[in-house]
Amino acid sequence: MSDPYKPMVIHKPQDRTSTVRTASQLNAAARSGAIVDTQRAGSVLNKAHHVNTDHRRIAELDRSDDVKPPPTIKHTVSQTIQRVRKEKGWSQKDLAQKINEKDTVIRDYESGKAVPNQQVLGRLERVLGVKLRGNDIGTALPVRGAKK
Repeated sequence: MSDPYKPMVIHKPQDRTSTVRTASQLNAAARSGAIVDTQRAGSVLNKAHHVNTDHRRIAELDRSDDVKPPPTIKHTVSQTIQRVRKEKGWSQKDLAQKINEKDTVIRDYESGKAVPNQQVLGRLERVLGVKLRGNDIGTALPVRGAKK
């Protein structure tokens, strides 16, 4: 057991480090005699994810007031849709019914005015039996269930 007559010393707890957010907090800490260390937030840590960013292009986009139109479908895709549809003897309305879309959608895809929708392109590929996405546009799709 400890000696009951031994004097007990109570220490003041050490100050914990805290982050100051304003200039007035920084000045108050300096006046009270606290140790002040300044660092820029994210000076080293945040640079890693900015390595491959094209800052000049982003700044140019920020400065410009022009609204860039969305990308439209490639000319080769629209020609392929039209060519295969005519080979099968279907009208635009027939093809639209087969993929459960309006005939205006097919008209826009064939004229090259449509904004590409991956779901619509996938259904068109399935019904027409040709690839409409990727590098080999216009090649026949492999038959489902057939082994290579």
